[in-house]
Amino acid sequence: MRILIATDAWHPQVNGVVRTLTSLARSASALGVAIEFLTPEGFPSLAVPTYPGLRIALPSRRGIAERIDAVSPEAIHIATEGPIGWAARAYCRRRKLAFTTSYTTRFPEYIAVRSIIPAALGYAVLRHFHAAAAVTMVATASLRQELSARGFKKLGTWTRGVDTELFRPDDPAGLDLPRPIFMSVGRVAVEKNLEAFLALDLPGSKVVIGNGPQRPELERRYPQVHFLGEKTGHDLTMHMAAADVFVFPSLTDTFGVVQLEALACGTPVAAFPVTGPLDVIADHPVGALDADLRSACLRALGLSRQACRTFALENSWENSARQFIGNLAALQPSRSPRPVRRATRGSAVRG
Repeated sequence: MRILIATDAWHPQVNGVVRTLTSLARSASALGVAIEFLTPEGFPSLAVPTYPGLRIALPSRRGIAERIDAVSPEAIHIATEGPIGWAARAYCRRRKLAFTTSYTTRFPEYIAVRSIIPAALGYAVLRHFHAAAAVTMVATASLRQELSARGFKKLGTWTRGVDTELFRPDDPAGLDLPRPIFMSVGRVAVEKNLEAFLALDLPGSKVVIGNGPQRPELERRYPQVHFLGEKTGHDLTMHMAAADVFVFPSLTDTFGVVQLEALACGTPVAAFPVTGPLDVIADHPVGALDADLRSACLRALGLSRQACRTFALENSWENSARQFIGNLAALQPSRSPRPVRRATRGSAVRG
C-alpha cells in the first residue's frame, strides 16, 4: 500500500505533529506500507509575524497536482488544515477521490489568543474542511466527544505512540541543579500556557527545554527558571530522564505526545485534567492531574518511575501505525486513473 500524507507541519519545525508523522512513516515501513509526504518543501513561502522563524507555504494548484500524480498514491491523508492541506483537499475534490484527515491542533484557540477572530468562527471553518473527508481521525476519546458536540461528523480514532528505544530512563543527564527538578518540554509560545508552571511556588528547580516566540519575555520575567533551549535525539532523552517530574501545563493540546516520551524516560507527569492528559494519564499511577497544578507537581514526586516506563512500553508506534493504516485501507483505491490521450484529426496514434 502506498499512502501520501499532505502536511503543512514539517522539518525544521519541532512539534508533536512532525514527530508523529515521522514516527508513523518509520513504523508503517516496517509493516510493508510506504508513506510519501507532500510538504512545504519547494514551494514559495511567507513569514508569519506572530511565529518568528515560521513560514507558511504558498502552493500552486499545478504544483500540488504534479507532486501527487508523481507519487500515484493508493490512499491520501491530509494531516493539517493549512495551505498544503487545503490545496490537497481541492485536488481530491476535483478528482472525486476519497481521502482522510486528522484533527491534531486547536487552531481556533491558537488564533483567538493572537487576534480578534473568535474561536467559534475558527471551528466553523474547520468543520467545513473536515466535512469532505471520509474519516477525520482524532487521538483521544475525549477529543472525539468534544468535536462531535461541535458538529464534526465521521470521526475515527488514531492513537499516538512513543519510541521506547530512543526515550529511555537509563542514561540521565548530570544536571547540577537543586532537586527536585520540574521540567517542561515544548514550544515556548503563549498557547502552551507555560506561565501556569513557571509561576508556581515549587521546591528545587524549574527547567524549560525548547524555543519559541515567548522565550525572551519569559526569561526576563522568570530569571530563576533554567531555559536550556532546543534539545533533540539522545540529548533530549537524557534531559527528560534527569527530571523528577515532567510538567505539562497546556490546556489546548489535543494529545501531547511528549507526555508519553517523558513516561518512557521514567519521569512521571503533572498536568491539568483536560483533553490529552485525561486520555494519556487517566487514572494510571504514572501521573497526577489536578486543577491545582502545584498540587499535581508535588503528588507526582511520589510516583514510581518503573511504573512510568512499563506504561510507556504498552504504547508503541507500531500499534498506532496499524490503526492509521486500517482507517485508510477501506478507501483503496483513492487514485485517479491517468488520462488517456485521444487521437485527434490529423494526428497519428503510435502503439
